[in-house]
Amino acid sequence: MATEKKKGLSGYYLTTFLIGLGFFTMGLMDPLYDTYVPIFLSKYIESKGLIGSIMTFDNILAIFLIPIFSALSDRTRTPIGRRMPFIIVLLPLTAVTFGLIPFSALYALWLLIAAVFLLNLFKQAVRGPIVALMPDMVPGEVRSEANGVINTMGGIATIVGTVGLARLMDVPLTINNKSYENILAFPTASILVVVAVILLFIFVKEKDGNYKGESEDEEKVPVLKSIKVIFAEKDKSALFILLSLLFWFIAYQGVLPFVGLYSVEVLHTSQGTASLAAGMVGIAYAIFAIPSGKLAHKIGRKKTIRFALFALVIILLAVFAHNGLTQNSSQAFRQYTFWGLLFLFGIFWVTVITNSFPMLWQMADYKTMGIYTGLYYFFSQLASIISPPITGFCIDLFGHQSLFVYAAINMGIAFILMRGVHRGEPEDDPVEIK
Repeated sequence: MATEKKKGLSGYYLTTFLIGLGFFTMGLMDPLYDTYVPIFLSKYIESKGLIGSIMTFDNILAIFLIPIFSALSDRTRTPIGRRMPFIIVLLPLTAVTFGLIPFSALYALWLLIAAVFLLNLFKQAVRGPIVALMPDMVPGEVRSEANGVINTMGGIATIVGTVGLARLMDVPLTINNKSYENILAFPTASILVVVAVILLFIFVKEKDGNYKGESEDEEKVPVLKSIKVIFAEKDKSALFILLSLLFWFIAYQGVLPFVGLYSVEVLHTSQGTASLAAGMVGIAYAIFAIPSGKLAHKIGRKKTIRFALFALVIILLAVFAHNGLTQNSSQAFRQYTFWGLLFLFGIFWVTVITNSFPMLWQMADYKTMGIYTGLYYFFSQLASIISPPITGFCIDLFGHQSLFVYAAINMGIAFILMRGVHRGEPEDDPVEIK
């Protein structure tokens, strides 16, 4: 039995690596966006609470667009597949608008907000089809390992963005005989995204609607009916995992938009170095995504996730104590130890992310894969709307350290809620929609 699983996994590594190019594009853009857009906004806006509110703008779009386009791609049939048409149109548009963000920040707040709106209109619409591509093509029993490969690609992209491209933020660019910094990383990332889209289209040949014997005449599943059946189940595993991920994303999204500002304002790093905090999480992603999938394959996804959530609570409390404990230390020591804690955070965070999506996908079948993907993003983006304004105002009232206590509490709630999840392992059957 074990030998068969190993053979099956090895047969899907190349496929998942190529599909991972789609995740690579998101991993490249998201950390740069989360680190530098708040910094761009701070040139015009003083209140951290207001900055946090503006940072939820993309998530408000996402909460509607991701479920809609995920479900829409479920029902799409074209010669190049059901996800690929969305990817090859929307992802290049995302790249173009992403590259324009720092240029818009040079001129006016309204122009920056307009660029952010267009970026997220395209990016959030394409995110669901990108994510749903992998479970379409990879069987359920190896999705944790496959998701580990894909998260490794996202981690590599984060490293490229935060450790490599972010250094370009300190490189001046001359426009009309004037020198500007904080620009070059964004258009460079845009070029890499376009290259990734071309490679994805050339090498990933999506199956035309028949992975599990679906026929063209088979009745398509109404979206609202599917969602109603999912939540009406006697076994509430899907509901509990969605509530759990709501709280762990509330924790994560509360900290993420302010890590760059924390580095600059508390640890006194340069703007080019500020992204290394998120870069540590990306490095951990790249190193530990695959091992975390293999661990879940051995001991179970639920056990792995709950252990990781408990560890995240401890690490966040350690980050909270870090500033006070290192107050009299050198700046270099404070930076390196902070980065070390975020590296540890990344190890356990990628463990949660790598295995939670496969748990939810295990409850879906081919017809509803996009719907479950959309629900995952609905709850995660809901967290992204709720959390940054709260943490922004917490900083205004209690200081930067309050971020980490807030995150630890929400990770603890997610840990407790995961007790209610009883399905989602490789041997479990999907919810049947009739």
